[in-house]
Amino acid sequence: MRAIKEARKFIERNPTDAAALTLSRLVLALEKEADFPLTDLYSRLDHDQFALALRVLDEWRLDRYYLGKARLFEVSMLTHGMAQESAAAPDAVPAAEAPAADDKPAKKS
Repeated sequence: MRAIKEARKFIERNPTDAAALTLSRLVLALEKEADFPLTDLYSRLDHDQFALALRVLDEWRLDRYYLGKARLFEVSMLTHGMAQESAAAPDAVPAAEAPAADDKPAKKS
């Protein structure tokens, strides 16, 4: 199995797993040509996941698996979005922050 496809399947099966999130962030960084802290690869991935990340890097560089990359990128975006939503979602909105039902925007004169 190609590394890109294997990574996509791993992320799909484990979207909240720390290793899946790390692989997702790696993919997003590769797609955006952004920086990625390499220490995350060896500190957050076990040996097999680290080897998978290296194989993804190798295939990404070859750039001939475009469709597989697109699917992996899509899954990575979804996983990253889910992680951000769960981290940012408060348990409840305090009453002081919630808009009142009868509040209306002021009219411009």
